[in-house]
Amino acid sequence: MLARVAIDLALDRLFDYEVPDGLKKKLAVGQLLLVPFGRREARGFAMEILPDGAESEYDLKPVKSIVDETPFFTSNLLELARSIASYTASPIESALRTAVPAAVLRPGAKPRELVFVEPALAAGDVSVTKRQQWLYEQIVRLGGGWMQQLCRELKTTPSTIRELGVKGLVTVKLRERRRDPLVGRRVLPSRPLPLNDGQRAALDAVLSSDRPVLLHGVTGSGKTEVYLQAIAAVLERGRGAIVMVPEIALTPQTVQRFVSRFGDCVAVLHSALSDGERYDEWHRIRGGKARVVIGPRSAVFAPVRDLGLIVVDEEHETSYKQDETPRYNARDVAVMRGAIEGARVILGSATPSLESWANVSRGKYVLASMPARAGAGTPPRTLVVDMDVPDNRGRIFSKELLDALRLRLDRGEQSILFLNRRGWARSVRCEDCGHVLECPDCSVPYTYHRADSCCRCHVCGGWIPVPSECPECRSRRLDYRGIGTQRAEEALSKCLPRARILRMDADSTSRRNSHDDILGAFRRHEADVLLGTQMIAKGLDFPNVTLVGVLNADSSLSMPDFRAAERTFQLLAQVSGRAGRAELPGDAIIQTYNCSSPVILAAAKGDFAAFAAEELADRKEAWYPPFCHLSAVLMSSKDPKLVADWAGMYSKSLSKIKGLTVGEAVPCALEKAEGRYRWQIVVRSASAGAAVRAWKWLVGVRPPPPALRVAIDVDAISLV
Repeated sequence: MLARVAIDLALDRLFDYEVPDGLKKKLAVGQLLLVPFGRREARGFAMEILPDGAESEYDLKPVKSIVDETPFFTSNLLELARSIASYTASPIESALRTAVPAAVLRPGAKPRELVFVEPALAAGDVSVTKRQQWLYEQIVRLGGGWMQQLCRELKTTPSTIRELGVKGLVTVKLRERRRDPLVGRRVLPSRPLPLNDGQRAALDAVLSSDRPVLLHGVTGSGKTEVYLQAIAAVLERGRGAIVMVPEIALTPQTVQRFVSRFGDCVAVLHSALSDGERYDEWHRIRGGKARVVIGPRSAVFAPVRDLGLIVVDEEHETSYKQDETPRYNARDVAVMRGAIEGARVILGSATPSLESWANVSRGKYVLASMPARAGAGTPPRTLVVDMDVPDNRGRIFSKELLDALRLRLDRGEQSILFLNRRGWARSVRCEDCGHVLECPDCSVPYTYHRADSCCRCHVCGGWIPVPSECPECRSRRLDYRGIGTQRAEEALSKCLPRARILRMDADSTSRRNSHDDILGAFRRHEADVLLGTQMIAKGLDFPNVTLVGVLNADSSLSMPDFRAAERTFQLLAQVSGRAGRAELPGDAIIQTYNCSSPVILAAAKGDFAAFAAEELADRKEAWYPPFCHLSAVLMSSKDPKLVADWAGMYSKSLSKIKGLTVGEAVPCALEKAEGRYRWQIVVRSASAGAAVRAWKWLVGVRPPPPALRVAIDVDAISLV
């Protein structure tokens, strides 16, 4: 008997091993194996088992052992991994690693919890310092893999942590216990809500269609209740479900709604969990104890037994696309997995992607429309405010927006303000010589963060202290340009001193559970205004929010990407939809310097169908997706000449291949990132396979040098 194994190296090939007699009855496809590889031992997945009598032209080494007799992959999941690897031109090993959390695959990982107890605290010793108590709490929180994580958070070394242990500040015990990411949270049970006509028709379409259903419901139309009742129907049939959300920020609110309906059979998978929590949740799913899984894009690979339904909420979101190998789109993988598993698929959005919208007209998807809000909610009244007039020019908040905010404060209602820029100022510029402080490793200006008193790069994370003078001309006249969420928060507190403000961005949500803490505080009306970036623009439901303000609405229109109009419409329509979701009517105020923009005017009207028809007509004429497949060949190197020369050569070679429309090699919009110069070639083709085959042939006959990184992003989402 022979086993074909995918080794834990990105070699994009399978290796044959002989199966010893003692393992023949135990060996199964999808198991994790330990095998000899060169002079070392390697781990890999059994992809195929050839029966007795199969021969090989090589002298094969034997499989050493089976790491886990329960397969990590079913045959369906292996087929899905192969399809992803083929479609994205990625090594099969990378697709397999993506499908299983690293905490599960780590050698020696066991379903145990490290529990740290500080005797002084246990004895009630009041002399223990606050820092020691904080350290104790952090160690308890981190669980497995605590040492590395704690060292990063404390900016200290393992020896220092161990010294604390030696002094008796911490002791270690082991116990078998589930590490529950929802521990300590009280979730009250809920019952199904009555459905309106639109919701009932959508649910019937989901349960009766053998094709994916595009659930196009306006914001506040009750899509989540349709998801819940569709899952309930699937569970009654003994099958499982996966619910995908685009942002970790949406996970806590979504989880609470699903746990309140389905209880302990709900599992959570996302990157903010500790290694121990991810390990335990994944094994609960694999063991069949959890039948409903909620999480961002990687949740699409959850080993749910007898999968019957996949829900992709906010299916248009770009965060479903992974930006490293394998560069898959979880929305498309959900459709692919549904076809393989015989599971129903719901793609939900108030502003669907144009690819999904076009798939309805092609007959690939079924459209279920929910044009009215559920319950007493009504669409917000939208006002577009021109900031390029004397009264508003140079201001952060227009008079109209400030008046509306004051009115909500007087009424005891809440408001949401959206600004998709974090930090205090977007750049620091010398008023005398015009020099702009830029990150030396990335082709972007530093962003000024007043809260941290530093200038930070939002690409590589590097930072410098705030300079007192220009590094070029030594002038002290430094101008902090542009508006970020920190500056907007400071300005708002001066304009509305009695308002309680919460800020939600990447800086304020770096702590564990911080998303949940901020949104929970806002839900309890511990704040009047929630100011934030894109993470507050979708999926949130607060009954007391009656005003949404959008600052600098046209900033995304200037992006050098053919999808700029689509993304701007989606963002404005989504964030405006956070207002007026209950009995209280809502208003949305969109501040812009481009009042005549057709995109902004269309978003203010909320007419997606009209916007989509016009945008699709333009795309068809220019032969852009969804009328073709667009792939981006990405190249980077620390040597700018090397990457430029090879990009030009690859572009010329690809342009000679029939069936491809190839653009010239050009530097990326973000030309330099983390010290590497970046170029790209845009390739359009009638099928994704044509671009993949051409690329594989090209790198086969002209392999890149070691100093050059190359990859192809099939069905690219971003060209920046």
